[in-house]
Amino acid sequence: MIERRGLAWVIIARVLLIAPSLIAAQPSQTVPQVAMLLTGSSSDGDRMTAAFRAGLRDLGYVEGRNIVVLPRWAETPQRLSELAAEVVRDNVDVIVTQGTPAARAAKRATNTIPIVMATSGDPVALGLVASLARPGGNVTGNTILAPDLNGKRLELIRDLVPGISRIAVLANPANPATAVDIKAAQAAAKGLGLLLQVLEVREQKDFDRAFKAAGESGATALLVQADPFILANRARIAKLAVASRLPAVGGISGFAEAGGLADYGPDITAMFRRAATYIDKILKGAKPADLPVEQPTRLELAINTRTAKALGLQIPASILLRADRVID
Repeated sequence: MIERRGLAWVIIARVLLIAPSLIAAQPSQTVPQVAMLLTGSSSDGDRMTAAFRAGLRDLGYVEGRNIVVLPRWAETPQRLSELAAEVVRDNVDVIVTQGTPAARAAKRATNTIPIVMATSGDPVALGLVASLARPGGNVTGNTILAPDLNGKRLELIRDLVPGISRIAVLANPANPATAVDIKAAQAAAKGLGLLLQVLEVREQKDFDRAFKAAGESGATALLVQADPFILANRARIAKLAVASRLPAVGGISGFAEAGGLADYGPDITAMFRRAATYIDKILKGAKPADLPVEQPTRLELAINTRTAKALGLQIPASILLRADRVID
């Protein structure tokens, strides 16, 4: 009996010794990783990542428990290709992109990892999807797809600055969506009897040169195109516009809040929040090819009356009444 008891204790001891290694050998449940390709830096883009994370929380995701969000910031659009290659090597589960350049960089890097566009230009014209209703590949998400909005913004400038005839347009030619937007803006300007001067900005050093050219051309207002690189520099642009005495209207939400005179367009943070629903569907088994690309259903007008005062402008009551946000 004693020998049997001794043998039993030996067996138990051996089991206890090897149990941890057996447990460690069991495959652990992997937590999905979602990479974000963004232009700028975390200091000027927190509102977008915060909106995306809020959208995930609404759907029951808790970071570190059942999802991991990995923001990747490109200080310049040129770095997006490198970051896209990095996240593909890391074998993330989904890639979220901001703007057309990031979506194209991700698409060039992979045709298997799902890509969700938080924002983009026309994805069909740019070859990112086959159609809005049936994307047909590994890309889906949100698109602004409203080049006609530039006409509305030009009308807004005309109403804010009576008697205006020449408007400078700040645009990033490195963004493939820019050519479509500029073409639409030029057509609208012709119908309104306005002259446009396109000022190209690809990197930081271009801003001072662009504003100097605007002043030399005789432009008396500024149209700021919707672009991730421009969005990341909205505060600098707004400051330069006031210093140059140029009333500036942006196509990106947050421009008026950063000091611009006004902005008119979709709420970018809402689009990032909406991107979370695509992540949820994809992680539950849906394929990007089967998820239609969506367009924003609501546009917002924001007016900064402090900037108007600094520029010596009187905002018409009719514009203030239809503004969604008035920044005093």
